[in-house]
Amino acid sequence: MGSIAADLPHPFDPLSLVEIETAINIVKKAHGQVFFNVVSLQEPRKAEMTAWLANPEITPRPKRFADVVVIAPGGKVHDGLVDLAEAKITKWDLLDGEQPIITMEELQLVEHVVRKDPKVIEQCIISGVAPEDMHKVYCDPWTIGYDERFGNKVRLQQALMYYRPDVDNCQYQYPLDFCPIYDADKGEIIAIDIPKDRRPLSKAPPMDYHPAAVEARGGYRNDLKPINITQPEGVSFKLTGREIEWQNWKFHIGFNYREGIVLNNITFNDKGTVRPIFYRLSLAEMVVPYGNPEAPHHRKHALDQGEYGAGYMTNSLSLGCDCKGSIHYMDAEFPTRDGGLRTIKNAICIHEEDAGILFKHSDFRDDSVIVTRGRKLIIQQIFTAANYEYVVAWVFHQDGTIAPEIKLTGILNTYAMLEDEDTKGWGTQVYPGVNAHNHQHLFCLRIDANIDGPNNTVFVNDAVPSEAPVGSPENFYGNGFYNKRTKLATEGESKTDYNGATSRAWEIANTNKLNPYSKKPVSYKLVSREVPGLMPKEGSLVWKRAAFARHAVHVTKYRDDELWPAGKHVPQTSGEPSRGITEWIGNGTTAIDNTDIVLWHTFGVTHFPSPEDFPVMPAEPMMLLLRPRNFFAGNPVMDVPPSYASTPSQILAGKQGVLDATDKLSTLAFANSNGASCCKSSNGVNGTH
Repeated sequence: MGSIAADLPHPFDPLSLVEIETAINIVKKAHGQVFFNVVSLQEPRKAEMTAWLANPEITPRPKRFADVVVIAPGGKVHDGLVDLAEAKITKWDLLDGEQPIITMEELQLVEHVVRKDPKVIEQCIISGVAPEDMHKVYCDPWTIGYDERFGNKVRLQQALMYYRPDVDNCQYQYPLDFCPIYDADKGEIIAIDIPKDRRPLSKAPPMDYHPAAVEARGGYRNDLKPINITQPEGVSFKLTGREIEWQNWKFHIGFNYREGIVLNNITFNDKGTVRPIFYRLSLAEMVVPYGNPEAPHHRKHALDQGEYGAGYMTNSLSLGCDCKGSIHYMDAEFPTRDGGLRTIKNAICIHEEDAGILFKHSDFRDDSVIVTRGRKLIIQQIFTAANYEYVVAWVFHQDGTIAPEIKLTGILNTYAMLEDEDTKGWGTQVYPGVNAHNHQHLFCLRIDANIDGPNNTVFVNDAVPSEAPVGSPENFYGNGFYNKRTKLATEGESKTDYNGATSRAWEIANTNKLNPYSKKPVSYKLVSREVPGLMPKEGSLVWKRAAFARHAVHVTKYRDDELWPAGKHVPQTSGEPSRGITEWIGNGTTAIDNTDIVLWHTFGVTHFPSPEDFPVMPAEPMMLLLRPRNFFAGNPVMDVPPSYASTPSQILAGKQGVLDATDKLSTLAFANSNGASCCKSSNGVNGTH
């Protein structure tokens, strides 16, 4: 990776506050007062960037451009580019029938409007809310998805309605049964969806999760002893700007309004040879389809990243709560809708954790043993999408593995129900009067591969039994099985699904370079086992709008600006035609063999709620692996100091009383260096070996 001039941002760096302000001023000067939905880095063109990375001293540095999306008076949407060095607009397109991402300010406006709208007040009264209690009415504004009554030329949100008897109560315990539609251009409610069968406001006592409520129900547990995490000598990683180096890894940490964390130019120093692995990794999109087919619940299928932005929704993290240990933070900087500036402090936390046993072996013959504990590096953000929290962690391991991990927590999205009403299987009563609908959380991981260079090929790996029958010369005892590798030669062929019965995985290989021992291509394998299929049927609104979720894997040939698999402007797309990945693949004939490719992987969970998830949900984790296969010549972590090591000859010499000073040192030194605490018993006394 190239060195960074002290006075210039790295080309992958997010726009600074100064750059954001510069872009805003250029746009205002040319086009007057507009609302700014996006001012973000247009990532450098890959050809320019790879040339600069290869030789930054003599190659021209890629220019900085701001990707700008605004809404002008009258609801006109413009998509533009600003050349920051030249201080000029180089693109300014008027969009027709496309709505840009919804900002936090737009979401916050809706609640104020619904509380004052006469027709909403009327429905609240019908539901059982006193007119003087409208300040106790809340709403979660959602994009409307798509509603054929209104189309996509009018900017809309739907308001999911709730009530709080007290300001500290959980509003999701008191859902209201109607749904106002908000017109952002008019700033008013234009329609209200009212169910045929009304469900009045629940009168059940509150069950809250804040400290006062817990104390009132008997208090907190008192049998937990402290765990202190300390690094007295500091952290093991090194940061230069936004480039991080740790345990042979080196990469750039970016952040944008939509994907949140973006990792670029990921390399591994293999005994002095810096080997490229991935050009770019990000969580590119997600969809949360709900499973109640009754209107208007069919509209509940948030594509949270494309419609609201994981960056815009990210939390400001706090030490001791969101992250533990010795933490390094990075801020996130964005425009405000009116053209101001905002900073989210501590948007990213970076820290190390003990990773348990890295490897171990004991010889049963003589009790000789080696045990080495691992370390992991975590790059983490947390974002809140209305009711749900998403903890997104990029976990790097010492052995060359990358393990993206997502934890789901927060609160269930809920709807009103009569006590013990039949939910028809579409949901679960999690508390009296509270119906939590079935739903999925499906995430799309974008993997821009660079396995020992840009020309890569993807294979499907399936564990299958030998085709030869029992008793045959090839498989006489019938126990033969092997790894069946199927090359994905075209974009059309790449549309593949998960198969748990064959332990299916996907191998991203550089077929131009073979491992010296296995003679197999160097590769990284995608191991992902939480891969539910998209539950909504083919032809459904969700199926059309979130086409990336139709298959577990798609592979496309790399093209600049193909970053987001549901399209650039997601709110209110009809899915006719489907945007994003289906447009890029087209008829599927484009070759993806031994070329620059991007693998798109959709994974997640199908959630059937239960009372244990309410009123706040214990974190549910999911993890996948990007693992080196035939990439290294051997175990790449044998040089990590062991916590304890002894050899058969040392054990024998010790029994004979002839262990010399050198052997004693080699046996015991590691027990007092790398993680000596693992040699302690539970009462704090040194354990024996």
